[in-house]
Amino acid sequence: MTETDSTAPVFTTIAEARAQLRRGDVSVAELVAGALAAADAHDETFGVFLARFEERARAQAAAVDRKIAAGEALAPLDGIPLGVKDIFAHSAGPTTAQSSVLDPAWAKTVGDATVVRRLEQAGGIVVGKTTTMEFAVGVPDPEKPFPIPRNPWDAQRWAGGSSSGSASGLLTGAFLGAVGTDTSGSLRIPAAFCGITGFKPTFGRVSKSGVVPLAYTLDHAGPLARTAADCALLLEILAGHDAEDPYSSTEPVVDYTAALTGDLHGLTIGVDNLDRFVGDAHDPQQPQRFSAAVDALRDCGATIVPVEIPMYVETTATTLIVLAAESAAYHRPTLRSRYNDYARGSRVVFAAGSTISGADYIQAQRVRHVAQRKMAELYTEVDLVVTPTGHLGAPRIDAMEQLNPVSVLAGLHTPYWNSLGNPTIAVPIGLTGDGVPLSMSISGRHFDEATVLRAGDAFQRRTDHHRLTPALSRKVLP
Repeated sequence: MTETDSTAPVFTTIAEARAQLRRGDVSVAELVAGALAAADAHDETFGVFLARFEERARAQAAAVDRKIAAGEALAPLDGIPLGVKDIFAHSAGPTTAQSSVLDPAWAKTVGDATVVRRLEQAGGIVVGKTTTMEFAVGVPDPEKPFPIPRNPWDAQRWAGGSSSGSASGLLTGAFLGAVGTDTSGSLRIPAAFCGITGFKPTFGRVSKSGVVPLAYTLDHAGPLARTAADCALLLEILAGHDAEDPYSSTEPVVDYTAALTGDLHGLTIGVDNLDRFVGDAHDPQQPQRFSAAVDALRDCGATIVPVEIPMYVETTATTLIVLAAESAAYHRPTLRSRYNDYARGSRVVFAAGSTISGADYIQAQRVRHVAQRKMAELYTEVDLVVTPTGHLGAPRIDAMEQLNPVSVLAGLHTPYWNSLGNPTIAVPIGLTGDGVPLSMSISGRHFDEATVLRAGDAFQRRTDHHRLTPALSRKVLP
């Protein structure tokens, strides 16, 4: 299946929808109705939602249309349909973390997560809670009573985890922007597998208050959208200190949209293809796709230099050790009493974490700090680091190992950046030979999200990969 046969351009981004609303080319009611119709058409196949807020969304749309008719100034996200990963508490509906284990009373005591509150205060219309992996870890478990998130490019393949529905819903047209979390790649993996843009900000840049935790010192919250420009707009709303989150940074927030110049002159980008770490776990098209993407960055004006990122193996291992240990600590009480109620993949991760000693955990954190220092040294020589997000496209769901969930990370490079905490964007770079997306990652210095977004946006102004969308089927799969 070729790109020409399998894809068609789409033009609906948040930026374009905002312009159409302001020109009066479309009403908010029409925009939201289109999103709800797309969910009706495709959700049963692709498993985007755990809960939908149709009546609420239509009422909010009508309110914004009245605001427009009255000539009132619009908020940044007024009228824009959004999806929220179901580990963010939201008073509009239940928060389950896609698990039968989570106590429903938890979300009721929280109210709205800070991220959700900020989106809605900016005018965003949350149309529903999106699918994830149980407690944001593991792989789909067909034995549990939850939707299986499928990839819009090929419904037999995984949408990626754990911000699964937040990524796939962008392609089905169910919303124009979404939020998710990222502990070892949970924003960037589904972005890579679905061919959209996912942004993991610096650790602490976006509040995690009201978010079901996985690993406290690794969890990041951030946006997903079709473009880096849309991610910049969403991040301007999401970012900023939150006293309710003990990990929240007080670092000032800049105007990310203003940083999108389309030009990379004056920037030095270090490139590491990471081929030495994947063996046979790569798609035949990946080297050419990645090389062409790097050439596009050079065409934007950047100086390209080869680098080797420091301590790749050790840092990746550190992420997995810390994730397992911290998640096991959080789930220890319920693992003892409700072990079989967990999905198979998540309970394997949590049980493995229970075998990690305090000494192992402390040593992993020490290694982590060494890696952070070495990466900071590399950033004295380059402004950005570019690597593949992964060397493979989305795997088939029937090939995923329930009792070895870490196997889905084969050919992926996302865990490395969670221990480091650097801001990282995943952008699509074209399709594999069998017609599913591949992705490139751009990473920057701590709290320099503006430069990372600038590079992602400049790349997308010169390429069309982010505008490609699959031909969607309405067939309901077994």
